[in-house]
Amino acid sequence: MRRTINRELFNYWNTLRGERAAPDRASVDPLAIRSILADTFIIEVDADGLFPLRVAGARVNALWLADLKGTSFLDLWRNEDRRSVHAALMSVVDGVAPLVGGARGCAPGDVEMEIEFLLLPLRHFGRTHSRVLGSLSPMRGAEAIGQMRVGSLEFLSMRMIDAPRVVAAASRDASPPRPRLVVCNPEKS
Repeated sequence: MRRTINRELFNYWNTLRGERAAPDRASVDPLAIRSILADTFIIEVDADGLFPLRVAGARVNALWLADLKGTSFLDLWRNEDRRSVHAALMSVVDGVAPLVGGARGCAPGDVEMEIEFLLLPLRHFGRTHSRVLGSLSPMRGAEAIGQMRVGSLEFLSMRMIDAPRVVAAASRDASPPRPRLVVCNPEKS
């Protein structure tokens, strides 16, 4: 992880989970992450596989100049990348493992924005396949946030984080993980 926002969110999530594979949604305290709250979001894992955003921070909304609550997370991505993003989300949920990735958006006037994103599994009322906590952190082009709508994101790369410890912790939980190997856009990694 290169972005401070993502490192801070990961460290908070990691502290919350302790020895568990993932913390419960109810234990996430917005005040504890107030300095990065604007860059965070929570995705619902729904039966239809649409992954609606339950919560989206102010800077996340500002990227698209819209309130994204209820919007499918997949709709934020290019059509040709939605399958890869879906697979990445399922890797986080099924493998109960965090993921960091890279994306690129382009605003009008060819203003390019590079983004590092983080996806972290959450339990909700004890259920695993339920929620994903995440953040979007612009690496380049951040000055355009709130001034112009970034278009659909291009999925560039991803990698699972701390997998051995997460998998070991998940094996002690009631719901064992179902790990998946996902290779997305290998020519761009």
